[in-house]
Amino acid sequence: MGAGHGHGHGAAPIAGHAGGRHRWRLAASFGLIGSFFVVELVYGLISGSLALLSDAGHMAADVVTLAAALVATKIAARPDGTGRRTYGSYRAEVFASGFAVLVMLGTAVYIMIEALSRIGTDAEVSTAPMLIVGALGLAVNLVALGLLRAGAAESLNVKGAYLEVLADTAGSVGVIAAGILVAATGQVLFDTLVALAIAVFVVVRALALGRQVLAVLGQHAPAGLDVDTVTGELAAIEGVQDVHDLHLWALTSGMNVATAHLVTAEGADAHAVLDRARDLLRDRHGIAHATLQVEPSDHAGCDEVGW
Repeated sequence: MGAGHGHGHGAAPIAGHAGGRHRWRLAASFGLIGSFFVVELVYGLISGSLALLSDAGHMAADVVTLAAALVATKIAARPDGTGRRTYGSYRAEVFASGFAVLVMLGTAVYIMIEALSRIGTDAEVSTAPMLIVGALGLAVNLVALGLLRAGAAESLNVKGAYLEVLADTAGSVGVIAAGILVAATGQVLFDTLVALAIAVFVVVRALALGRQVLAVLGQHAPAGLDVDTVTGELAAIEGVQDVHDLHLWALTSGMNVATAHLVTAEGADAHAVLDRARDLLRDRHGIAHATLQVEPSDHAGCDEVGW
């Protein structure tokens, strides 16, 4: 069975890694949002608007999340000098996405507490700074969204940053709406209600991203890959008698991994079976790194594995 074990290579170079390819988008967005955060915070304090302050708080979360995402892509690109990280450090991006979830939830809880504590109090809100800064914030966020949109479809790390900025874009719209309503009615309660709405929106987006992060860390089969379908396709390869111990998981975004045992029929060419299986996983399912063990039909060692 000397020719019965093979690997598909192609996951190691950072050039093929989704997070690395879009690092410049993260850097540009970080520069834009980081610069505007200071402006929004100052004018939020001047105006007394909770909606504007909540949006500034969420923009601070954007800055932290984008910084974490940038650091993660740098770590993921760094070669392992210990010899112990056999898959490299690509999971750093997934942990950065998890950190983004925690920051988003923490920001939302803070906004909710502040909004609820303001209900029933006499607060003064200056609407002119709200409208001006809200409009500028919307413009900055739209530019950042345009930068991150392409990368969000490929990288969970970039998607975490994208969702953060998307939530902040909704916050900017909310700030503008609150400013218009307060100016038109004189009711400061609108400012508080918009702040609460922003918080709820942030929670919903954070939970959606959190589910994806847990799916990767829990080594679930990646979205779009059905275990039964892949098993059937491998079993249909000429010379394959049976397929068992198939495992599919994602190392990080854009880097799906597979392992499987292929039992060959008597007289089958193990080299040909290995090549066909590797090509099928790579070309049809985008799995560049597959570890495939080819076994003769009379091999019984796998029955001894207890898990």
